[in-house]
Amino acid sequence: MSMNRAIEELIKRREKALEMGGPDKVARQHERGHLTARERIERLLDPGSFFEIGLLVHSDVPGMEDKTAADGKIDGFGAIDGRPVAVRANDNTVMAGSGGRIGGQKSRRVSRMAVEKGYPIINLGEAGGARIPDIQGSDGLSTMTIGREYGLRGRRVPQVATIMGECFGDPSWAAAASDFVVQVKGSCMAVSGPRVLEIAKSENVTNETLGGWKLHAEVTGQIDRAAEDEVHAFEIVRDFLSYLPSSAEDLPPRVPADGDSGPRQKKMLEILPEQSNRVYDMHRVIKTLVDGECIFPIKPDFDRSVITCLARIDGHSVGFIANNPMHMAGAMGPDGCDKCVSFICLCDSYHVPLIFLHDTPGFLVGPDAEKKRMPGKIINFIEALGYATVPKVSIVVRKSYGMAYGNMGGSNMGVDFLYAWPTADISFMAPEVAANVVYAAKIAGAADPEAARAEAIAEMRLASAPWRAAGLGLLDDVIDPAQTRAVIIRSLELARGNSGGRSQRLLAHWPTTF
Repeated sequence: MSMNRAIEELIKRREKALEMGGPDKVARQHERGHLTARERIERLLDPGSFFEIGLLVHSDVPGMEDKTAADGKIDGFGAIDGRPVAVRANDNTVMAGSGGRIGGQKSRRVSRMAVEKGYPIINLGEAGGARIPDIQGSDGLSTMTIGREYGLRGRRVPQVATIMGECFGDPSWAAAASDFVVQVKGSCMAVSGPRVLEIAKSENVTNETLGGWKLHAEVTGQIDRAAEDEVHAFEIVRDFLSYLPSSAEDLPPRVPADGDSGPRQKKMLEILPEQSNRVYDMHRVIKTLVDGECIFPIKPDFDRSVITCLARIDGHSVGFIANNPMHMAGAMGPDGCDKCVSFICLCDSYHVPLIFLHDTPGFLVGPDAEKKRMPGKIINFIEALGYATVPKVSIVVRKSYGMAYGNMGGSNMGVDFLYAWPTADISFMAPEVAANVVYAAKIAGAADPEAARAEAIAEMRLASAPWRAAGLGLLDDVIDPAQTRAVIIRSLELARGNSGGRSQRLLAHWPTTF
């Protein structure tokens, strides 16, 4: 064959592969309100940056060669904000996005190369699980298992997954193994689809009930953000990656900080209510502290008693763990502990300093919490905090009681700096409760029980103020709320040391999900 004929054949084959499942399948994808896999890649990446690997592969099942363009997987490399990334996309126009043997091999090769070269991995999910002709039988299953690599990822590069349609099998595994998951509203993530359940278990469920965004955002915590549509999902992914290094070998990128925020810091005094039993939104405190008043929430709908979010201070990426009195008075339950552990692992694996803001009456207690293994969850939280070696700064804003004081980076928990606002109330339990326990007999026998109770509460409140702990060196300082940002900046400068804040990454092998 002459060179011209060979090139003509190449062009023909490439054009055929780029048609994916064909015009009818592409039109059907658009009718459902979905982009195609190639359109998704174009929207996600910097324009013109996609470099595809394995365009011409197809199924190895005889007779399927012409029906499996790229074997249903579109994989390669590109850039986001000029930084290289690897992308794997399920092509739902080819065999409903079901995974084939050759396409799976291609995706794994791209992932291995991304880890070796230090590029984040993004999986764009919409697929119906493994392709039955490929995986059926002893030889099929033996060649289609996900492999040991999933268990040895070690968070060497950030891994992100999107759920953008019906996602069963492979895209669900990718999400469960990722550092960050975005689910588009109206999509579904589950092990198997409703049709399989109907056949295998005679159980009828809808996609929304089985694995809709509200289930995973609010109940399971298996997604980190919900997106309104696919384009919104890509914006979230790009924003998330901007806070992290491309690989664990690097430090997070520093961006220009906003200008003088001094006037804004004076507003801090207006946020905290005068009455200690009144609620306020801790998000306002965080936004006042950070560059541009901009935060990136992680799992915002999962146990809202605690906030986990990324932000920047003085241009540096930071992670906040903050109690939110607006929900359950800031009392974390088992899910809140899981949320914090997951976030600590993320930050410690990618060298993002942690800042703790306390305002909690302690942990949630009761039969429901115990049924979800509350003691074990609390200790998992303690263990994760103990292993975290990124710079850590902890600030008691208002109340911090009981075991939760330690979990939030209190005394003896290895934080680099521990501060309190003058409003801090630190003790085993609230003064009102402690007074009724400690002085119960004295109050009951007093001529004026209410006056005796008020006196006991005042005594307890004085003891739980920050002054005694500060006087004994158990707090590094009591700080003016308006100086909090300046104190954090200076503290992180010192805590980063000569390593620039590089973590030992002791949590890199902690399980990705919980």
